[in-house]
Amino acid sequence: MSEPLLTCDAALRKAAADIDSDSPRLDAELLLARVTGWSRTAFRAWPERALSPVQRTEFEALVAQRAAGQPIAHILGEQGFWSLSLQVNEATLIPRPDTECLVEAALALPLTAQARVMDLGTGTGAIALALASERRHWRVQATDAIPEAVAVARANNQRLGLSVSVSQSHWFENLPPQRFDLIISNPPYIATEDHHLGCGDVRFEPATALVSGRDGLDDLRIIVNSAPEWLVRGGWLVVEHGFDQAERVRALFVTAGFDAIESRQDYGQQDRLTLGRNPGHHSTIPGNEGVNDDAQR
Repeated sequence: MSEPLLTCDAALRKAAADIDSDSPRLDAELLLARVTGWSRTAFRAWPERALSPVQRTEFEALVAQRAAGQPIAHILGEQGFWSLSLQVNEATLIPRPDTECLVEAALALPLTAQARVMDLGTGTGAIALALASERRHWRVQATDAIPEAVAVARANNQRLGLSVSVSQSHWFENLPPQRFDLIISNPPYIATEDHHLGCGDVRFEPATALVSGRDGLDDLRIIVNSAPEWLVRGGWLVVEHGFDQAERVRALFVTAGFDAIESRQDYGQQDRLTLGRNPGHHSTIPGNEGVNDDAQR
């Protein structure tokens, strides 16, 4: 006797019970949408729709991967960020919604219409591509130290039809002399012994994109201390950091000579990003002072 067909509603309820995550129902719906090609709205409109035996087998296999802890983004090979769908793999950090707060902060800055922007440690290209999608005339560059991440970011840029230039560099090391109106980065900022490294999706992500010394600030020190030499007068630095690092990161900005320093919260009301301005800005048109700066380098 053949096994009875499984409805969408029954499949999703069982999968949600098996998946241990912050959003088990959403994860189940995303996996079922991948297998069936149906939208998540369709599951609500027609919960009684039955899965074919092949669809059921494929769905249960994906659910088993998610139940074992495999990140949903790695299973699907993509992750939504801002208004974009980005390809991801094990070589890159999975873009988080809270990192969109950096994009919001950058878009609100008083930058010229043709601002020169650098995204350091771009990973999938999430920040750079989001900025380029919103400001088509900005000249956006991005770097990453990992060749596989550079390849992912370039592939996302090509697929989305944007014009971000992606190169391999460990922070500023391989960049030709130039200055930017904005430097933005979501660098590694987790301490070596932090217990979060053994939790959730982080277990499956590259340590090079997460860990930064005993206090988590090694890479932020490099970026903040080096940034003034790469910014125009009046240019901005925006960085993401840990929820408990804002005070120490602001101190780094002060030591490096920034002004207009401010920390802002993420969607969970945790201090998540700090920004500051390279002093000496007197022009009424932000970025114009960069012409002389470029000539001096």
